[in-house]
Amino acid sequence: MRHDGSLISKLNGSWHEYAVWGFMAIASAHVAEHVVQTVQIFALGWARPEARGLFGQWFPWLVTSETLHYFYAIFTLAGIALLLPGFKGRARLWWVVALLAQFWHHIEHVLLLFQRVAEEPFFGRQVPTSLIQLWFPRVELHLFYNAVVLVPLLVALGYHLFPSASELGAATCGCARRLLRRASAAAA
Repeated sequence: MRHDGSLISKLNGSWHEYAVWGFMAIASAHVAEHVVQTVQIFALGWARPEARGLFGQWFPWLVTSETLHYFYAIFTLAGIALLLPGFKGRARLWWVVALLAQFWHHIEHVLLLFQRVAEEPFFGRQVPTSLIQLWFPRVELHLFYNAVVLVPLLVALGYHLFPSASELGAATCGCARRLLRRASAAAA
């Protein structure tokens, strides 16, 4: 990777640790909202329209805005793609798995947004419906999609922070090195 001072170079070099942790915090918070929504439905017995997660209770439009969900899907896809060059070896493989899963998730949101904008739901439904939503309810499906993206991101992060010797040698950022230095200092 070139170290030319470009944004991409910095995101995958000197800024990588902060960019990854910031991105992971946002992705994790999003999944947590889906978990809360699922708990509201299945553990607390709330009706689906009332189960809106934490922020959705205060801002109901967060749950119903197809535009917001589409832009979050794009943000996540772009974040994974932009941070990909900083991952090497096994970490890169898992980051790519997340990228592919998010690409599909994004396609589903494109379909939902198109239906909302066109005001013409597909598949004879009354509301915008994604492809896989034909077989699985939306709340459960989006919890699944977000988990299928988050889990490989977490696996990739684990391999990134604790790389093999050859992966550490190929690193373009200092994430693992900083962690190793902190561990050495704490042991001393």
